[in-house]
Amino acid sequence: MLKINTKLHLIEDISYLPSDNYDLRPDNIDIDTIIIHCISLPEGAYDNENVSDLFTNKLDIAKDKTFLSLKGLRVSSHLFIRRNGVLSQFVPFNMRAWHAGVSQYKGRENYNDFSIGIELEGTSNSIFTEEQYSKLREVIKIMKTCYPKIVENNIIGHNKVSPERKEDPGKFFEWDKIKG
Repeated sequence: MLKINTKLHLIEDISYLPSDNYDLRPDNIDIDTIIIHCISLPEGAYDNENVSDLFTNKLDIAKDKTFLSLKGLRVSSHLFIRRNGVLSQFVPFNMRAWHAGVSQYKGRENYNDFSIGIELEGTSNSIFTEEQYSKLREVIKIMKTCYPKIVENNIIGHNKVSPERKEDPGKFFEWDKIKG
């Protein structure tokens, strides 16, 4: 069972790979949203360290021609769930990870300010694994306990807050598998 160290704002006993791609949340902001994303580098390639390297500014853009567009990109997520369900953390929850970018939904803007970003290893056209859904359910449960303003309607895809530019987690994401 997952446990959050509330002093460090980190999940205990998982890999913590500190990213520099974050900043302070605005004062008096309550975390009330989870944004689900997906990523793989190169797209559709799994079981490598490229996503971790991107989030920690160590990605060698010479490794793949598709990485050239990532030169200088500074992004992160709070959490990353691999295909096998292994969970890693990059940014403490009390900090603002740079995962949602320009975002707006239901009359609110700047979703990085009040959300937790969770990346699933995959693409917007891939089917996610049962291990990923299982770990995501665990994460959501502990997030709701630690941050009680997170409610079901505030667990959304990146596509909801940035519909003009994002599709993730994609049409094959099974929302029913993470409810309740």
